[in-house]
Amino acid sequence: MSKKNWLKILVLLVGAALAVAAFWYSRKTGVNWESQTQPGELSASHADLAANCAACHTPVKGVEDAKCIACHVDNQSLLARQPTAFHASIANCAACHVEHQGANANLRTMNHEALARIGVRLNAEGGASNRQNVILSELNTLVSPLEARLDCASCHSTKDKHFGLFGQNCASCHATSQWTIPSFQHPSPRSQDCAQCHQAPPSHYIEHFQMVSKRIARQEHAQVNQCYVCHQTTSWNDILGVGFYKHH
Repeated sequence: MSKKNWLKILVLLVGAALAVAAFWYSRKTGVNWESQTQPGELSASHADLAANCAACHTPVKGVEDAKCIACHVDNQSLLARQPTAFHASIANCAACHVEHQGANANLRTMNHEALARIGVRLNAEGGASNRQNVILSELNTLVSPLEARLDCASCHSTKDKHFGLFGQNCASCHATSQWTIPSFQHPSPRSQDCAQCHQAPPSHYIEHFQMVSKRIARQEHAQVNQCYVCHQTTSWNDILGVGFYKHH
């Protein structure tokens, strides 16, 4: 037998001996490779997996989406809601949901750029839907060029308080960091076109409006679409001539 083959056998024997030694050491001391690897504490949702790295990780490959899906595939409340239904086909969990950030980590923080990167990849692979992505104006500086490739309305149409009057280009006014617009100024308090943007609550279309709302505002002849008769632009609960009123 050649010296090269003897060397291979020696290496295999040494490797096997080390593996056996490591096995017996871990059984005797309770110390294993998982307990020696500490990338950070898991979130409270995954705390029960702290001693089972293989539940999410695969040697050499890392976190595999198939393992995430195996646990979360039956989350009907997630898949049935229009804003989150896209999870059914996205199949790239770790791009947005990053673990090992502590027990109080918020795994639901939305990373729009990560979502856009996934969408670009799916488009390239032909796995995306036939819906065309909305490409925003080059003058739009509220979102990044990558985020601008997202179709905002496909997720946020159920939250559109503008009733479609401003179109579907949400990012022409809104950033991805928050919905509120610090620079927004309400039209003049003397405006009487409130109903163009604001829809009265359901309580205004039943006897509650006649028996309670009108009497509180002392406006017996007010109509539902005459918001300005009772309300002020500072707050819906700021009633003209009455002040702040706690409805519930």
